[in-house]
Amino acid sequence: MSVVSLLGVQVNNNPSKFTDKYEFEITFECLEQLEKDLEWKLTYVGSATSDQYDQELDSLLVGPIPVGVNKFIFEADPPDTKRIPETEILGVTVILLTCAYDGREFVRVGYYVNNEYDSEELNAEPPTKPIVERIRRNVLSEKPRVTRFAIKWDSEASAPAEFPPEQPEADLAADEEDYGADEAAEDEEEATAENGIAEAVNGEEVKGEDSAMAGVDETAENGADEDELSDEGSEDIEGESEDEMEEEEEEGEGEGEAAGGDEMEVDTDVKADAAHPAQVASH
Repeated sequence: MSVVSLLGVQVNNNPSKFTDKYEFEITFECLEQLEKDLEWKLTYVGSATSDQYDQELDSLLVGPIPVGVNKFIFEADPPDTKRIPETEILGVTVILLTCAYDGREFVRVGYYVNNEYDSEELNAEPPTKPIVERIRRNVLSEKPRVTRFAIKWDSEASAPAEFPPEQPEADLAADEEDYGADEAAEDEEEATAENGIAEAVNGEEVKGEDSAMAGVDETAENGADEDELSDEGSEDIEGESEDEMEEEEEEGEGEGEAAGGDEMEVDTDVKADAAHPAQVASH
């Protein structure tokens, strides 16, 4: 909560000449006794493209501040036209009325200001070099832009919070309730599956789907039907068997030896398929 609250600002002598002083009637309320003075400033924005043309027109220290509603008149000199680009003297600009306590700004009031000549002829055809004496200003006091800031006043209790409040209860949450627990369980399942594949490749006994692979080995060694194997394996086995049978017939060898050659081929393919358990399990 702010110790000082701005209640209203009245812009006097408005509209007026560009070279006239600014005059404000300021009303504010103070809720408790202050140790230091309030510093009021009026700043003229000389250019919309760069802050190097900003001018502090005047500043005023007000104090000691009694508790309650206070009112005073703040006067400020007009801007120095030599510090303003000639192309930006005419037209719309901004003035800023600010107040700070102990170097900390807590309120800012911005007004648009329209600068134009006092005759239609000059406004229609403005001269190359501005005629400052013929320029009039009009502060749009009906539409101020007020911004307030939370600051520290005389006590530490009035200082605004710089950091969010601590939440010690967040550190007491169980680890399994933390974000990422489900992901950790999935990783463990994947690691278990990978270990099963590695055991199958090494010829060790495995469980689940991989156990079918051991059954295929046993069936193949016992001379099971070749249709139980994959189509790709069957084509390779049949092709190799026919070639070997033709060679053995030419050499005069019997069918028993050819059958023995089939068993060797089946056994070799099953061992090759053992390195790819997913392919074998699908058949």
